[in-house]
Amino acid sequence: MHRVDLAALSQFVLLQISDVVSTILFLVLGGGEANPVVLWSMRAAGNPLTGLLLAKAALIPLVAYSIFARRQKPVRVANVVFAGLVLWNLTAILLKVLAPAS
Repeated sequence: MHRVDLAALSQFVLLQISDVVSTILFLVLGGGEANPVVLWSMRAAGNPLTGLLLAKAALIPLVAYSIFARRQKPVRVANVVFAGLVLWNLTAILLKVLAPAS
């Protein structure tokens, strides 16, 4: 019997929080959302934060299934993807902050 990978689950939750915070900061700095699904969710919700949280909420059933089915690989793969997205967001934020004012 496989055990639930609490480290991978914890990383997933922290990466989701990091993605929300970094995305909102980028938007506040004048950036735009690149993911068309998340952008649609933001527009449909009428509020970027609400739309982003709704898009994140859509991941909950997928992660819950992975955990209850004892399939750890999808969560680990998602962690790699979201770590890359957070790194992308932080790089974009840094470039926005360092860009000369026009």
